[in-house]
Amino acid sequence: MDVHEEVTDEFEGVKLWWSSHSTTRSASSPWSPAPEEQRSYKLTFHKRERDLVVSRYIDHVMAEGKAVTVHNRQRKLFTNNPSSKWDGYRSKVWNHVLFEHPASFDTVAMEPGKRKEILDDLDTFRRGKEYYANVGKAWKRGYLLYGPPGTGKSTTVAAMANHMDYDIYDLELTTVKTNSDLRRLLIETTSKSIILIEDIDCSLELTGKRKQKSKKEEEESEEKKLPGEEKDESSRVTLSGLLNFIDGLWSASAGERLVVFTTNHIEKLDPALIRRGRMDKHIEMSYCSFEAFKVLAKNYLAISSHRMFETIQGLMEEVNITPADVAENLMPKSVDDHDHDAETCLESLIQALNMAKEEAASKAAAGEAIAGKEDE
Repeated sequence: MDVHEEVTDEFEGVKLWWSSHSTTRSASSPWSPAPEEQRSYKLTFHKRERDLVVSRYIDHVMAEGKAVTVHNRQRKLFTNNPSSKWDGYRSKVWNHVLFEHPASFDTVAMEPGKRKEILDDLDTFRRGKEYYANVGKAWKRGYLLYGPPGTGKSTTVAAMANHMDYDIYDLELTTVKTNSDLRRLLIETTSKSIILIEDIDCSLELTGKRKQKSKKEEEESEEKKLPGEEKDESSRVTLSGLLNFIDGLWSASAGERLVVFTTNHIEKLDPALIRRGRMDKHIEMSYCSFEAFKVLAKNYLAISSHRMFETIQGLMEEVNITPADVAENLMPKSVDDHDHDAETCLESLIQALNMAKEEAASKAAAGEAIAGKEDE
């Protein structure tokens, strides 16, 4: 509403009038020299309707306002600023852009059973506010997505955000200097969000004792610095600090959050980091199956069956290929002529599968030859 604008409302047969007002007052503190503008709303109604307004109408307005806000809300993708750029408590620790990734679980290359399992788990979590309160747990859930590169881990996170209507906080651990900075980042996040740490095995050396540089290494490092270059302030976030970030007392500060880790090498992660209770659900993102291929064929070529499908299914049972590689071969050269491109793209995929099969056979033969020499 503009200043001095009036709006008439009707609730349960009763008319009410809203008006918008603005007042200016002097600064309340020496740190805010500019005058402050205060906006307010005036609600007018007949005094006999007071009980109705107080008991039901105000709650109705608040509920409708929240529903409109949620409906019009635009999801955001946040990334953390380096700790060195924080200047005072009010400095921004997160920057954001609008999150407009189109991924959904209908388009993710995934087996139907696994897709349903993830969706059911997310929906159960969304409805679980009272359950989590009753069992005495913070309203959050951890997901570990692991598997080879190109298997759709990041795309799955985007699909989760779109399904839940959550913001994403993409946390870059290497720019966080201390455990205290990590806690501050957590405090600045909101509910209905996903806290994402991608490639967690590469983010930090998360061990109890950090590797110390020898004196010689430190001297060599100092000599390589350019004139005027500041001393290296590498991250001092510890495994203990990260564990407290995930499920310590501060982790319950906002509520209704997902914590998602992705990794290509699950075997490199500390067992304490991925145990159940921290990473509640472990989801293996594997090589492309025939069912996942059919999803990609429908997405990229708008086809659900083809005479070449049988050949592709047979080859996929013999060789491993990632969904990313399959998608690259299915990318049409023209968005208009699907029929012509379907033939070309499927032939390209069959060729790629045959090449992968030959490479796998060559590696197996070389391995057998080396094993034979060792036996001799």
